[in-house]
Amino acid sequence: MRILLVHNKYQQAGGEDKVFESEGELLANHNHVVERLEFDNKDIRTWADKVLSGLSGIYNFRSGSILRQRILQFKPDIIHVHNFVPLASPSIFFVAKRNKVPVVLTLHNYRLICPSATLFYDHGIYERSVRSLFPFDAVMKGVYRNSRLQTAGLAAMTSFHNIIGTWKTKVDTFIVLTEFAKSKFKESVLGLPDEKFVLKPNFVADPGVSNELREDFFLFVGRLTEEKGVDVLLEAFKHCAHKLVIIGDGPMRDKVDESVSENSNIEYLGFQQKAFIMDRLRRCRSLLFPSIWYEGFPITILEAFATGTPVIGSRIGGVAEIILDRKNGLHFEAGNKDDLIRAMNELKDPVQVKTLGDNARSTYLERYTPERNYNLLMEIYRKTIHFAMNSK
Repeated sequence: MRILLVHNKYQQAGGEDKVFESEGELLANHNHVVERLEFDNKDIRTWADKVLSGLSGIYNFRSGSILRQRILQFKPDIIHVHNFVPLASPSIFFVAKRNKVPVVLTLHNYRLICPSATLFYDHGIYERSVRSLFPFDAVMKGVYRNSRLQTAGLAAMTSFHNIIGTWKTKVDTFIVLTEFAKSKFKESVLGLPDEKFVLKPNFVADPGVSNELREDFFLFVGRLTEEKGVDVLLEAFKHCAHKLVIIGDGPMRDKVDESVSENSNIEYLGFQQKAFIMDRLRRCRSLLFPSIWYEGFPITILEAFATGTPVIGSRIGGVAEIILDRKNGLHFEAGNKDDLIRAMNELKDPVQVKTLGDNARSTYLERYTPERNYNLLMEIYRKTIHFAMNSK
């Protein structure tokens, strides 16, 4: 199969960029002919660049022309888009349709139903845009980067294309990462039929498990931001004797440094490479995942499962769906430090840690291996191509 992968890269690499790369490698390793078409937000450097990208966000003729040339040269059987905002723009869907190439779009975030893309604003969940044809409230609040102008640009793009039916007629299949995400999109202003959605989680390569005894510390790995639950994490360890190791970087680094200086049970290791992180995952008692927003499908949780590490996670959104309470980890109430402490106290027994860890490993082998993901992806591609051919 000839597969064209399209992605608008972020200025700061994140989970979507990793999935784009890993799925491309997965397909190439199974002898498919894979090409990548990438647009890069690093090209947006000046204020003028921001204005131009905003103005062309509804329909970027240049991006459409680039895709058209690639289609003519490569002749793909299918196009799989991971992100199109802002440089690629919805123009790529029109071009693909005109050239009779089926399109799959992975919904890594909630951009189509809220300019924030995260459904998080002002320290909490924000869903006022989900059912709005035009999200005036979101624009007035500037939910995207605290900018009314940039928020308005995104709102205009999604609303305009919803009104003219782009999402219904130009995209053949939408991949959702969790049942929770699917429910949010189905309940939204998009009005897409159930058959447009297909569930496919993320995956990670098998790093193998360790037979060494677990050490007496909990681990947090991630970007140091409010929505990741860093506040509740630090507060919990100010009020308990458990040891915490933090790996990552971000805007809350100074607050983490302050907590480290005041609490001897908190250790901060900064940004680290993957090999170092995997080593700590194999050694910790549990990974902590205290997010207070609707995560997509966190790779870190999958890496923990793959190493046989249980996860204590917030009972919110898709995270509560991925982590099965008292099977491969434990739930706690999002934002509640006392409930987080309660969950950590439950993992004092090494036997329970081992049982949950073994189940986490089994969950990985059953659901999140590359081979399992490859089979799901090929089924999606084949059905999308078949449907597109029979609807001409």
